Amino acid sequence: MKKNVRLKVKPSYVKGLKTGYPLITEDAVQNISNVKEEGTIIELFDEKNVFLGKGYYGKQNKGRGWVLTQNSQELIDQEFFEKKLKKAINHRQELFNNYETTAFRVFNGEGDGIGGLTIDHYNGYYVLTWYSEGIYSFKDEVIASLKELVKVKGIYEKKRFAVKGKYIDDNDFVEGEQAPSPLIVRENGIHFAVYLNDGAMVGVFLDQRDVRKTIRDQYAKGKTVLNTFSYTGAFSVAAALGGAAKTTSVDLANRSRSKTQEQFSVNGLNYEDHDIIVEDVFNYFKYAVRKELSFDLVILDPPSFARSKKHTFSAGKDYPDLLAQAIQITERNGVIVASSNCSTFGMKKFKEMIASAFKQTGSTYNILEEFKLPQDFKTHKEFKEGNYLKVVFIEKLS
Repeated sequence: MKKNVRLKVKPSYVKGLKTGYPLITEDAVQNISNVKEEGTIIELFDEKNVFLGKGYYGKQNKGRGWVLTQNSQELIDQEFFEKKLKKAINHRQELFNNYETTAFRVFNGEGDGIGGLTIDHYNGYYVLTWYSEGIYSFKDEVIASLKELVKVKGIYEKKRFAVKGKYIDDNDFVEGEQAPSPLIVRENGIHFAVYLNDGAMVGVFLDQRDVRKTIRDQYAKGKTVLNTFSYTGAFSVAAALGGAAKTTSVDLANRSRSKTQEQFSVNGLNYEDHDIIVEDVFNYFKYAVRKELSFDLVILDPPSFARSKKHTFSAGKDYPDLLAQAIQITERNGVIVASSNCSTFGMKKFKEMIASAFKQTGSTYNILEEFKLPQDFKTHKEFKEGNYLKVVFIEKLS
């Protein structure tokens, strides 16, 4: 039986919680440091002892837990988790029934009503990511609920509740049948090799599904494509399948070469027809300028924060400079796919960064289209930070 603790919310935070803001921060609650055990049920009240919400205690970055319900009578038990998961699964029925797509998000944290937990589907296998020890304490209830609602081949987990949200390197397989390694999944007919038991990331970022399809179907044909911070080359494969004349993938990680080669191969493409370069992207930009290289389509999807031997990149501060370098090697009337998953700024700020970069280079541009998270990455309207993805297709005019 979980412990229940009553806590008072500081007056300046009451309004936010009343309107549904789901994150419980340390600053918002009096004496939250007195709660020692992660997974403790927290009941929140204002100064007049009016009930505001009920959730759990769990350290996740700056958060100290999540509100799960504003109904004081609702129990946080097996039935609660099953109800939330059932609603989330029903929301994704179109994807469950889509033969062309077998990899997608089933449950997206606070967007589906339980902050700190995500569940991804990979061709019948499920990967649960836990972002605090608090939510992890409900593991049995969550897994039992999942198995009650869907046919499960096997279950894997990622523990992201170490210091600063880093991945805890552990055996990720939980139960059921172990997935092949690699497991081949489909996304809009594109094949991807994923590894469910190989660290924090499995090999493809599911939130870019709509962007990859758009690149393949509308922008790639006959074009020379540069894919920077390319990871396993998913954008490059999408472009190649869309008829790109040639793709160039650049990433600093040594294993990016073999991983990208594999993604080309599982799609029946000859990776030797494309360039796969292990290099610091910043150094590659300098090289491309020096060699007077230019591309019709440049994909710029850096991590929010990255550090190499010579460079430190922070999206909130350095994105305009990075984009300015990309503009230099983009052909006139070429397209830049500018993307950021940084949660500290929104689309408005991102467009200001784009304007700043073009002003810096003296170039002009036209915004062609914009993307945010796909439908399976459900978000919470009061929690803007959760709607983190910003992608803008930009035509370089001059």
